Amino acid sequence: MAFETRRGTRGARQPGGRLLTWVNRWMMRRIRTGKGVGASTLVLTTIGRKSGVERQNPVTYFPGDRGPDSWLIVASAAGAAGNPAWFHNLAAHPGQVSIELADREIPVTAEQLTGADRESAWRSITSGSARFAQYQKKTDRELPVIRLTSREAGKPRADGPR
Repeated sequence: MAFETRRGTRGARQPGGRLLTWVNRWMMRRIRTGKGVGASTLVLTTIGRKSGVERQNPVTYFPGDRGPDSWLIVASAAGAAGNPAWFHNLAAHPGQVSIELADREIPVTAEQLTGADRESAWRSITSGSARFAQYQKKTDRELPVIRLTSREAGKPRADGPR
């Protein structure tokens, strides 16, 4: 289950800065309280590949190809030349990942899709969200598609909604 996607030579500016940090925190708070943020969004929790510290990011998801306990996410970075930091964290620790959907925290395993699996998932994603097709046009790297699969049935958050 290797995570391999080369850095591109062109692309949009990588999102970042204080405003993005504030927006991400706001989005995660809305997700955790069940208020939503428009598109289907989850909170992705990874372990930092260098720091070993838990990291959380809001990420748009799509229904997975393995039933209700799988989700697809795209490491688009809005079409930047490089992958987002969370992609590198997944690559370093694919079995130490969890997601949050409203009041559920779900441990998942991450797997980068390749070949026909990626193409099928990519068609499904871009038919549901033209925004991701636009991100792909901005860069010359192939945007990674990641399948998240539940390691156990969803359980209520121990500390309740945040």
